[in-house]
Amino acid sequence: MFSNKENINMLTTLLVAHGIRHVVVCPGSRNAPLIHNFNECDALQCHPVTDERSAGFYALGMAQASGSPVAVCVTSGTALLNLAPAVAEAFYLKLPLVVVSADRPAAFIDQLDGQTLPQDNALGCFSRKSISVQEPCDDTGRWHCNRMINETLLECVRNGGGPVHINVPVSEPLFNFTTPSLPVERVIRRIEPVADTVSLEDTLVASFIRARRPMIVIGQMKRDRMPHDIIETLSKRAVIISESLAYTLHIMHFDEAISSLKDIDEYLPDFILYIGGTLVSKRIKAFLRKAQDADVWRIDDDGDIHDTFMNLRTVVQGRHEDALALLADACGDTRECAYAGQWNGILNTAAQCAADYEPAFSQMAVVKYFEEQLEDMDYDYDVYYGNSSSVRLANIYADHHVFCNRGVNGIEGSLSVAAGHSVVCRRMVFCVIGDLSFMYDSNALWNVCLHGNLRIILLNNGCGGIFYGLKGLEKSPSLDNMVAGKHAASAQGVCAQNDIGYLKATDMSEMQIGIVTLLTSETSRPMVLEVFTDAFEDKKALDEYYRKIVGTIREGVAKPEFIPR
Repeated sequence: MFSNKENINMLTTLLVAHGIRHVVVCPGSRNAPLIHNFNECDALQCHPVTDERSAGFYALGMAQASGSPVAVCVTSGTALLNLAPAVAEAFYLKLPLVVVSADRPAAFIDQLDGQTLPQDNALGCFSRKSISVQEPCDDTGRWHCNRMINETLLECVRNGGGPVHINVPVSEPLFNFTTPSLPVERVIRRIEPVADTVSLEDTLVASFIRARRPMIVIGQMKRDRMPHDIIETLSKRAVIISESLAYTLHIMHFDEAISSLKDIDEYLPDFILYIGGTLVSKRIKAFLRKAQDADVWRIDDDGDIHDTFMNLRTVVQGRHEDALALLADACGDTRECAYAGQWNGILNTAAQCAADYEPAFSQMAVVKYFEEQLEDMDYDYDVYYGNSSSVRLANIYADHHVFCNRGVNGIEGSLSVAAGHSVVCRRMVFCVIGDLSFMYDSNALWNVCLHGNLRIILLNNGCGGIFYGLKGLEKSPSLDNMVAGKHAASAQGVCAQNDIGYLKATDMSEMQIGIVTLLTSETSRPMVLEVFTDAFEDKKALDEYYRKIVGTIREGVAKPEFIPR
């Protein structure tokens, strides 16, 4: 039996009709009728998570793993506000997240009644569409409720996807479950527009062919949206810049290359095509912001203005796959151009230096050894990296696609996203994460639904080590305790509390044994390997890496042979 609330029953039917199969549910009384309905519906699978903030990231991980919309349901009051970080992340990652919040009837808002606050549009600009579906009292109300839910769920998957918010006021009594079956509801569909390839041939392709120094910059994107064969063709005609968050052909050490070039302006492009989301590297953004005379194009599913390099000329609304295919066709059997050849030589040198460098025991050594051992595994896997130092090390060593919360770049939720991914995925899911991020999000492990396919490498140097690399900050007396968050915490207690397998390492040998154990052990519950390093040794290893790579590249790079600016 289902709830006697028509708005709840309509929502349940339409969630299923629009392809939603997973709902993360949080405890509460006002949302209990919603949870009851979702649990009673055979087409929906409910996943209980107590911490609302963590629940949002759980749903985010599920959406990444499944490629389909995932709903998260919370009770009224401040519970909804706890979803804001995950919703902001979903907005910038363009992930289809459906927030369902229970609410008090509108008459009680701001009347000093319990758990009441204005929930309409509470998630602000990070929600693509926000609606409040009142309990309908006539046919017009039912039509309005149906239309709004359809419109909102369509918006969730439009132009690449994004978060939406459906607020559901529920009057008392709450717990009348007397409806024998869900209603049959009108389902509205959308057909996506066809790409205007003729216009692209006359504009984008023509500009690309005219360019003497073309560059294609690829930001973070979903794993299945990268046409590797096309990128291979384009790499002969243009310089390809990408990170592990948008893995293309191989690791591209352009950050190291940019650090090494003396006459950096000689390598600036005259044409830039930017696709995908954010870039981790600050150097590449600063470098390309110097190219003020370049013809800069942006291709985006929704056509929004993202002037990352501060010199945008043209935005194309459409699929980047279509545009890249047109550019590849235009290249034909073109031989490698001088500009691409010079850059490719430098990038290959940087890659060889990275492979040859053997760091001392440090976070860098941990990631290098993990990635080397991962290559030998014969099972399928997905890998998450936490923000800050972790993802930057991934860009040095991860020769595969990397998941990371880079939509907004916050450290919160990194562990919950990986945990949520693992719940709806049979593949092994690895999460390499820093100590502050892990401790912040440790409630992700407070869940009985987790399985042995979640494996975590915790890089614990007792602080936010990345802050020690910021020039000038070392002079501040607030650096250690207030900025870098210096601490002496360990994950051992958290793991014991939540029935999580725990390993620790304090030197190179223990670390290597721990990683092999983490990669090969069979267990029904998650495992954590906590590697304790020293923040100053971590910085020293990275500084030495850059010193060696800069010296090698500068010694081997000749004067650019391509046409100068």
